[in-house]
Amino acid sequence: MNTITISPKTLCEAVRNGQTIDLIDVRTPVEYREVHVTFARNVPLDRLDATMFANGQRKAGQPLYVVCRSGGRGNQACEKLIAAGCPNVVNVEGGTLACIEAGLPVARGKKSISLERQVRIAAGSLVLLGSVLGWFVDPAFVALPAVVGAGLCFSGITDSCAMGMLLARIPWNQCSQDPASCGAG
Repeated sequence: MNTITISPKTLCEAVRNGQTIDLIDVRTPVEYREVHVTFARNVPLDRLDATMFANGQRKAGQPLYVVCRSGGRGNQACEKLIAAGCPNVVNVEGGTLACIEAGLPVARGKKSISLERQVRIAAGSLVLLGSVLGWFVDPAFVALPAVVGAGLCFSGITDSCAMGMLLARIPWNQCSQDPASCGAG
């Protein structure tokens, strides 16, 4: 499936020209709370109901724009939406980071450790732990760094990250029940 893309600069021009933009941000609620395009609404990738969007009440031909941090999860969301039959889905190239550079209006909230950094910390910790245990306790523990390495290779090849999806569900990556805690949207 080929996903249609739009540059943040082109999206910014459309906003300035008064075009109505339906933009969903597929990052975690905590990532969204930290910084998001003001007119985006948060629909985390792991909770995205593509069928609902495909069957939803949308104006004929109106595009559904998708954004994430840097483009990867946005592309995954677009593929999921297209597979469910959602017409006219557009991924924002470069994600929120590129939108900030292009001058789109953003809202900033409480800072947090990005999911990408959390994955690197977790993977590095597991590799270190497995190596130390393999050296000092039992050589069988060397399997842990091997499994993490295989997971990282798979993640790179498929452009998906099981560890990231798991970490996204951990309590510190969730917002409280109060919708205001995660910003507008």
